[in-house]
Amino acid sequence: MGMPSMPELLIVLAIVVLLFGAKKIPDLAKGMGKGIKDFKKAIKEDEDDVKEVASKTADEVETKIEEKKTEV
Repeated sequence: MGMPSMPELLIVLAIVVLLFGAKKIPDLAKGMGKGIKDFKKAIKEDEDDVKEVASKTADEVETKIEEKKTEV
């Protein structure tokens, strides 16, 4: 199943215009864009949190290794 062709896209667009009206389409697009932006921001924040935790854990492990080396 590939990309929809031009006639299929026009039919979908016509249905959207009929359902929501031409005045509401920019508001819908704006809301979708904001949602996508917020979603990407949340993903980036989660990745940053994971990197921060991993870095702290690595530092703790290195510290414990050095302590064990000095004990031996």
